[in-house]
Amino acid sequence: MSADPRRTLGRLGEDLALQHYERLGYALVARNHRTRHGELDLIVCDGRTLVFAEVKTRRASRDGPTPWDALHDRKRRQVRAMASAWLAETTDRPRVPDLRFDGIGVVIDAHGKLVALDHAQDAF
Repeated sequence: MSADPRRTLGRLGEDLALQHYERLGYALVARNHRTRHGELDLIVCDGRTLVFAEVKTRRASRDGPTPWDALHDRKRRQVRAMASAWLAETTDRPRVPDLRFDGIGVVIDAHGKLVALDHAQDAF
């Protein structure tokens, strides 16, 4: 595990998001996949839908930014470009009829405990 607190927090949020998807019946296809446009957080599939999930994790704070503040238009365009690159470059990927872009907002308290996990299906 990284000593960088932001990386550690981000990894925890991704772990919690992946557990959430697994409870919903999705299987992990790829995680932290690097493309020339950036890094895809999670790619999951339930046999019918391939989901590109952007996970945003923040510490709980009354006045601080929310996870959704970081899922702005520029980030959404970037995720779409990364997904397009992944689809073009990955030959052994699931061939399913549906494709979706989700946002997962995770809030963690000062003790590392989950405060909230918000899942926005088809977020962009």
